[in-house]
Amino acid sequence: MAVTLREMLRHHLSLLHGWIPITVQILAGIALVAAVCWGIQRWRYVWVPWAALCGIALTAAAYWYVESEGLAGNPAPHGLWVWIGLTGTAAGVLVAGWRGSTWPRRLLAASAVPLCLLSAGLALNLWTGYFPSVQTAWNQFTAGPLPDQTDQVTVLALQHRHQVPAKGTVVPVQIGDSASGFKHREELVYLPPAWYATDPPPPMPTIMMVGGEFNTPADWVRIGNAVAIADNFAAAHGGNAPVLVFVDAGGTFNNDTECVNGSRGNSADHLTKDVVPFMVSKFGVSAHRENWGVVGFSMGGTCAVDLAVMHPDMFSAFEDIAGDSAPNSGTKDETISRLFGGNVAAYASFDPTNVITRHGAYSGVAGWFAVNSAASPEQSSAANSLCGLGNANGISCAVVTAPGMHDWTFASQSFASALPWMAGRLRTPRVPPTPLPTPPPPPPIVQVAAK
Repeated sequence: MAVTLREMLRHHLSLLHGWIPITVQILAGIALVAAVCWGIQRWRYVWVPWAALCGIALTAAAYWYVESEGLAGNPAPHGLWVWIGLTGTAAGVLVAGWRGSTWPRRLLAASAVPLCLLSAGLALNLWTGYFPSVQTAWNQFTAGPLPDQTDQVTVLALQHRHQVPAKGTVVPVQIGDSASGFKHREELVYLPPAWYATDPPPPMPTIMMVGGEFNTPADWVRIGNAVAIADNFAAAHGGNAPVLVFVDAGGTFNNDTECVNGSRGNSADHLTKDVVPFMVSKFGVSAHRENWGVVGFSMGGTCAVDLAVMHPDMFSAFEDIAGDSAPNSGTKDETISRLFGGNVAAYASFDPTNVITRHGAYSGVAGWFAVNSAASPEQSSAANSLCGLGNANGISCAVVTAPGMHDWTFASQSFASALPWMAGRLRTPRVPPTPLPTPPPPPPIVQVAAK
């Protein structure tokens, strides 16, 4: 019973739906209303409007910051702005009513501020899907161990003994930046059990895993469940699965590079000129394009397309999960200014539509576009437009729509769905080729007889 309860607390307390967000918001509302109503009536008439103005000002400032930095492609839920405003209002009530109030009322007003702030954080999380559960949030904030994590000394010892582990291993790595000059954080590599079968290791296929705009290299592991998905896949294929490298495309948590070379750093060069050679030399993975793929979510989805169409000599398969039609940091003009310092030609060189059109016919490149059922019209249009253009230029691709939101839960499900196809495409040992999904036929047209 204790084990069951522990598992429930770790994995089944959702931060995206259920009783936790609702309870926090109810408590915040009660605390704020009580703080306003518990006091002298004249105080309320004089200072509550001022506190409300504080909330409006905070909301306006937050909205301006998000818009000015181009921090998101999807509009924020209205609840986020409401709770940001109520947080500012609660702070105004606390400050204005401190003098002349009793300590119980002060404590009540003080409790309203963090409760409103937490409600705003939960609304933000609902928008991004960054923390699906209490356990993922706890692991992220406490930097808890990653699934299957080990160190390079243990990896080498197991490999020299040809000791094949039951599951794969996750190894933190320090990849240099000599070719790109791009300052980045520690990155991660997943090695499937079959990698340990020989010394030197077999030249395994590799998938580059790219996260979203707000990210750490561990997000695909902690939140996207990629290691568990790869372990399950390997278990069903005699220990064989692609090697996964979880890259740092941003350098910092909120540095939206869109995986381009520009004013926010040479992210593209890091991924292609630092990461790929490192993986070949350090872990002995295959250097052939037929054995390399790239998977990305949100910003990373845009990156996946870009990397594949710009470097068909390096990548042969990609999965774009809820990406945009081109690097996106606001409007097109804002993106050109923010990412490329106003250089229109530089933007064009990273625009997948322009790249595909200029390149012409491709050979041996294929892609999977994953679109969630709640996607904006722009994202659905981006996937269909890029896939249509790709098919016209020799890139085999499919647009796969599945239930879900623009969050890590959808990203995880999409990676799991596409992995059999990508692993087969990259010629993973003992993994048969799997065709791309075909779209369902259109509904039949019912002829209605005229009366």
